[in-house]
Amino acid sequence: MSRADELPEGLRQRADGSLACWWGEGHDDYEAYHDAEWGMPVTDDVRLYEKMCLEGFQSGLSWLTILRKRESFRAAFGGFDFETVARFGADDVERLLSDTGIVRHRGKIEATISNARAALDTIEAHGSLAAFFWSFEPGPEDRPTVIDYKALVSMPMTPESAALCKALRKLGWRFVGPTTCYALMQASGIVNDHLEGCHRRSAVEAARSALRRP
Repeated sequence: MSRADELPEGLRQRADGSLACWWGEGHDDYEAYHDAEWGMPVTDDVRLYEKMCLEGFQSGLSWLTILRKRESFRAAFGGFDFETVARFGADDVERLLSDTGIVRHRGKIEATISNARAALDTIEAHGSLAAFFWSFEPGPEDRPTVIDYKALVSMPMTPESAALCKALRKLGWRFVGPTTCYALMQASGIVNDHLEGCHRRSAVEAARSALRRP
């Protein structure tokens, strides 16, 4: 039996001997995102808005597609400064629909603009996007004891992500279903879903432990 056959499901061994989540392998873009970004706590409102918008654009597509277009998205949407995007109008929608560097989906483009306006309303009501999003962080008692492959694939959404979805929709957000909300929580470190044994899990958990919640 090979070493790979002996690994827990969902883990891959790299050439240097370290273990990583299965999805963080196979493409340099995925590996860089897995190792440097995914799961690290985010409390900056602009970056949280960006992540939510990109998760919405990803719906029905591969995340690799979004990663490779991310800089084009940032250029097209003013760096995801939601105060800027909130002022976009019909001409901007047409401009974006002609931009081959992004995903040209009218509904998602229009939702990104309306979500910028909803972000301003959210901040007015809750102080910051960070305070609002992080208020849905699950407690330890609401999480699996061990985050292994079986536990992870059983959680495309959670009660907390469903509650976040409901609250966002009430505030006027669009393209923010419970699965998209859970992906946002994973990407922003609101939960740590690196698998047990992944070389990034302990670093992410240390960053979460040191974080001063907004």
